[in-house]
Amino acid sequence: MIQLENEQLTATFSAHGAELQSLTSKTNGINYIWDAKPEFWAKHSPILFPIIGALKNNAYTYGGNTYELPRHGFARDQEFEVEQISSTELLFTLRADENTKKVYPFDFVLGLRYTLSVDGLRSAYEVSNPGDTDLLFSVGGHPAFATPISADAGYTDYQLIFNADEELTFFEIADNLISDKTDTLPLKNKTLSLTHELFYNDALVFKTLNSDKITLKNTVTQHGLDFHFEGFPYFGIWAAKDANFVCLEPWCGIADGVAHNQRLEDKEGIITLAAQQQWSRSWEVKLF
Repeated sequence: MIQLENEQLTATFSAHGAELQSLTSKTNGINYIWDAKPEFWAKHSPILFPIIGALKNNAYTYGGNTYELPRHGFARDQEFEVEQISSTELLFTLRADENTKKVYPFDFVLGLRYTLSVDGLRSAYEVSNPGDTDLLFSVGGHPAFATPISADAGYTDYQLIFNADEELTFFEIADNLISDKTDTLPLKNKTLSLTHELFYNDALVFKTLNSDKITLKNTVTQHGLDFHFEGFPYFGIWAAKDANFVCLEPWCGIADGVAHNQRLEDKEGIITLAAQQQWSRSWEVKLF
């Protein structure tokens, strides 16, 4: 376990998947990250790369060849190199090798840079193309924030507050793929109260979210967090069935549509990075 720490916060990470494991306030003792109970979902905050969501038939074609990838790609199951920049900054790095090229025929360097601040954590995705041809990829986050139940507060005492949305239009999921069918959730004062039933049909997937900040707040304890994100054209909100957490997922990419032709270059949301170029996006969480 690798640790970042300052006077206010402690964060722990694993080199396996470059995964954030905990983010704890020294002031109130709260760990804001889901504790990965295996009976619900044994992850904390997996990295989604080089795809997000599922591929149609779990496969794609590129350059005349067919390749298979599991849902959300392979980065979350890889061992990353670790560089401790300082007591408050870490850099995890994953590079293409002969094994990744069997399922993903590209040269790449994927960096995950975590920086601890006075009141939160910044997570940055840094992608480089060291090759001499285009790199096609998607990348995104899947952090699970704990919504602990107490004698005073239940799951429905948690709210998601959107800074720029009056209602939420989401795309329904069919066999792990994005359907053409949409539904709309009304918001009251830009606020959605959490219920377990919201996620019984899988994630809520958004292509037109206007907000760049979502606040998760416990209305009884008044504790929570502000989740800031910019430059992510897609967003997912999810929880495992009846589990006491919620995932806020900023995505540069999305699962295949039900009618997709399986060509990687035609995949919705795919990013094309030219040879010898770099790309980055980040999200940040502020605790209260």
